[in-house]
Amino acid sequence: MRTFCRSVGRRLASYLTAQAHGPYPHPAADLDVLQRMLRPADVILVEGRARISGAIKYLTQSTWSHAALFVGEAGGVDAEGHPCPMLESDVEKGVRTFPLPELAGHHLRVCRPVGLCDDDAGRVVAYALHRVGNRYDLKNLFDLLRYLLPTPPVPAPWRRRMLALGSSDPTRAICSTLIAQAFQSVGFPILPIITREASTNPDCRDCVREHYHIRHYSLFVPRDFDVSPFFDIIKPGIVGQAIDYRTLQWEDPAPVYPASPTIAH
Repeated sequence: MRTFCRSVGRRLASYLTAQAHGPYPHPAADLDVLQRMLRPADVILVEGRARISGAIKYLTQSTWSHAALFVGEAGGVDAEGHPCPMLESDVEKGVRTFPLPELAGHHLRVCRPVGLCDDDAGRVVAYALHRVGNRYDLKNLFDLLRYLLPTPPVPAPWRRRMLALGSSDPTRAICSTLIAQAFQSVGFPILPIITREASTNPDCRDCVREHYHIRHYSLFVPRDFDVSPFFDIIKPGIVGQAIDYRTLQWEDPAPVYPASPTIAH
């Protein structure tokens, strides 16, 4: 039975990771610019083209369906000698490093951890690299069946939980789970649960004390790195470029707007 389930799981994973048909809504990132600006432990968000991407974007109510981690030279090279500075957890291929050109044609965003020291950045990278080779357990078919519908009929409060259903093993969850664990291994926050309580100090009755609680890694999704206040957002198309909007050559004639009415005082 397990052999049968794994066989069906492999076919289902192959179907879900195949490219979906239809227009791609956003412009692709410039990989040359991206390569020059990336630092170890940067998180790269991807607007995927695969069939599974539509379901993930719907469930997370976000543009981003996938996340990868920049590990730099520590990622090694592939069988053809190409550098593999990127790391991801893929449904079909498991945890792996891969060349940057595989992201060609995709809309991307870089999320850079604010204030992460070099030593901890190295620990984040090492944590993720230690899991290279781990694979999804494809006999857990429910983990894949939930992605067959591009817009699963799931109530909004349950959508994030639906992504965490199944095994708690990070290699069987979506890509952001492993990255979240890597950052949590050095105590770096992503989207912690914050509770507040009034101060008991009689000299400061208006003071409030904040308590940070770790959110379980299985509940993280790609968009969390985008909305987190602990990550800077970098769009890899305009970094380092001086843009003067007045010099842009528009194909269409400039629109003519009526003069603003004068407001009498």
